Amino acid sequence: MTSSPHSDDLAGPFSRRRFAQLGALGLAGGVGALGLGSTAVAVGRDGQVHYDRARALAGSDPVLLALVTALTPDFEFPRPPAPEPLRIFDNLAFVSVGWVSAMAVLTDDGIVLIDALTSPAEAEGVLVPGLRELGADPATIKYVVVTHGHDDHFGGAQYLADRYGARVLMAPADWDLIARTRPDNAPARDLDIADGQRLTLGGTTIRLHHTPGHTTGTVSPVIPVRSGAERHTAMLWGGVNPPGTVPELSVYRASVRSFRKRMRDAKVDVELSNHPNDHGLQRVEQLRSRPDGVNPFVLGEPRTQRFMVVLDLMLRGRIADADRALSGGVGE
Repeated sequence: MTSSPHSDDLAGPFSRRRFAQLGALGLAGGVGALGLGSTAVAVGRDGQVHYDRARALAGSDPVLLALVTALTPDFEFPRPPAPEPLRIFDNLAFVSVGWVSAMAVLTDDGIVLIDALTSPAEAEGVLVPGLRELGADPATIKYVVVTHGHDDHFGGAQYLADRYGARVLMAPADWDLIARTRPDNAPARDLDIADGQRLTLGGTTIRLHHTPGHTTGTVSPVIPVRSGAERHTAMLWGGVNPPGTVPELSVYRASVRSFRKRMRDAKVDVELSNHPNDHGLQRVEQLRSRPDGVNPFVLGEPRTQRFMVVLDLMLRGRIADADRALSGGVGE
């Protein structure tokens, strides 16, 4: 085992009418022509124009529509009941308490856990038995990658470090965050995540990218996954809920742009989330009910790229709203 640091389209084809509608909105060029810095979307002081464009691009796609909803101002995140654990892919296990989830990457030499739920009690009472139920031995957890320094993601990490000797990884900025804020159940500072770091265990290499925005140290993994003979590449956006100020939102948008390029280079075709903001829990149940059908987490490369464009458009709306509030609510 080694850890080596180194700094489907929408559901159904477009109709001609739909394409014409998107063309009128400046969106018909598709994801490639909709580069996140593109002038195809006019910058204005009214956030609603960006929200409307995001919804238009989402169309009837439930994953993209869920993202639009999650990023709509004043949206209250739901607290759904906890689903049963499930293997989303042969080498990726999903364990959840409903409103927040953890993913376990299963390798020949042990487990890399992405996030650790909210507390030692949940680690002991939900995560550990959930992994066992799926045929994975929690005693083989070698690493806990914390996507960001909030307690609903690191809460069980120290328990796993103490019980199984797992090493805990977080970006330096969020290690600093928990050192300043001293939240309950914070893990002892352990391993730093460098931007673009490769974490390799049992022949599986996960790429960890800094994507500041939700917090200054948010990390988004790119994970190789498999289902039978099929091979796919998954991404997990480390934190969706945006900050409040224009400078912070601008940093978030820059992360979206850089990560979208990294996704394209890695041929990412699977989207995952650690919160129910992407129709993820519904997709878990779809997969559970039809395990031999098409895996609903495999979106395809164009659709995962479109996910990031929708995210960017919603952020542009947030920036426009924040800018308008700073100017006293006066539009252009």
